[in-house]
Amino acid sequence: MPTRCTTLPYAETGAFSSLLTDYLAQKPALAPFYNRFPALENFAAQMEEKQAAYTPEARERLVSALREQYGTAPTAIEANLQLLAQPTTFTVTTGHQLNLLTGPLYFIYKIVSAIKLSRQLKEAHPQHDFVPVYWMATEDHDFAEINHFSLFGKTYAWDAANPGGPVGRLPLDGFADQLLSQLPPEVPAAFHEAYADSKTLAEATRKLADSLFGEFGLVTIDADRPALKQAFVPVLEKEIKEQVSNAAVQATNARLAAAGYKPQVYSRPINLFFITDEGKRERLEPDANGADCVEVTVRNTARCHNQEELLALARQHPEQFSPNVVLRPVYQEVLLPNLVYIGGAAEVAYWFQLKDVFAAFGVPYPMVLPRNSAEYISRANSGKLKKLGLDGREIFRPLPELKKQVGTALGQEEISLKEQQQALAAAFQQVQDLAQRLDPTLVKTVAAEAQKAAAGLAGLEKRLSKASEAKHETAYAQLTALKEKLFPGGGLQERSENVLSILINNPGFIEQLLDAFEPLALEFTVLEEE
Repeated sequence: MPTRCTTLPYAETGAFSSLLTDYLAQKPALAPFYNRFPALENFAAQMEEKQAAYTPEARERLVSALREQYGTAPTAIEANLQLLAQPTTFTVTTGHQLNLLTGPLYFIYKIVSAIKLSRQLKEAHPQHDFVPVYWMATEDHDFAEINHFSLFGKTYAWDAANPGGPVGRLPLDGFADQLLSQLPPEVPAAFHEAYADSKTLAEATRKLADSLFGEFGLVTIDADRPALKQAFVPVLEKEIKEQVSNAAVQATNARLAAAGYKPQVYSRPINLFFITDEGKRERLEPDANGADCVEVTVRNTARCHNQEELLALARQHPEQFSPNVVLRPVYQEVLLPNLVYIGGAAEVAYWFQLKDVFAAFGVPYPMVLPRNSAEYISRANSGKLKKLGLDGREIFRPLPELKKQVGTALGQEEISLKEQQQALAAAFQQVQDLAQRLDPTLVKTVAAEAQKAAAGLAGLEKRLSKASEAKHETAYAQLTALKEKLFPGGGLQERSENVLSILINNPGFIEQLLDAFEPLALEFTVLEEE
């Protein structure tokens, strides 16, 4: 289905934070919080820095773990696994929670951004290779955040028993009966098969990503694996002994606040979780018990270890440790030959808290690139816009402004009694001056009458405006309904709609996104069906 692509600055959408728009504008106040701005000319230096720090052992560990994860990989993914074994190959990474059936649209937009940028980097640097990577957040334990999704106005939820452990390990017991059987019959078979053929939520999410993006060579990684956690041991040791990440974040937070920006995530004294024998993911909390002994408690358990015991555990069983939001990016960058992380506005904000954390652990800090954002307008909705005299870019403006524009196009007379109000105020001012000369006690009476007359005139203006609007009530109702359709609940479509709402009627949607997205252009995309 053919589409027309236009763009507009993120600031003009009214949907993004000042931190993001200031970053895209390269405001000097934010320069200390990132390494290199995501521009094509800056990637050569990023490659040089990463290549110097990323060892052959790290690459061998990564490829070995990925081959174990995949077993037999689809053709394009296998080709990229072979490339990852080469010292001239880098990754372009995005990450996301294990949302059911891909969750909101921006999951798709993140991955398409990574695939498209990988292609563009290959064109600019043909002597190197670039592999798009989707980092599954399999160790998150907030099941309530991911156990549902919306499609065609209906919410689908999975009511599973969750022990509070990594969601990627959740067995799919009851998933087919509870959720898959309730889906509309038009849902492509791949969405059913990914879950029906998998044992855990992590496996199902990877298989669905393979089905949607495997032909483009997307490599999906589940880092909740003992072999990969071995690479995290030096970070674990330093965090346990020195607790450096919290100090680094707190110092950065103070500088962000001084620059006028609010920190996005909360840092803790130890930014690690411990995965218990029962499979729960609990925080590590330090307790000072005397000058020579610091014990660390595993929250909600009876476990307590001194520093040496905890270090021994980290060295022997690093898979029992799990990074929180502060150290997860460090773990990612230790494992991958990565150049750039692609994330949403909130992710960009919390990555800006982490530059000094990376420095503390001696890990190169990647570029941070906002993912592509988009508004998809179906043929039916595009037709409605045209009938109202609007286009896809204009629909982002506030509803009152749009009503005014539509009213003008329909010939509605603009009602304003501003001049009459001014004349009335001038007349009463003359009366008030006269009262002041003849009897000052009447000044308050005149002022009260002036206020009453002004209020009456304002009321007449509203009634006249309503009478004028009534002539075009149908058009305004259509505009209001269209605005709500394209911006559900007043927010961006991409934050609530599922890809199936488009893919069912437009199977070529992902290819259209690949054609339309320009990750380094840093503009919001509007796709309209023609």
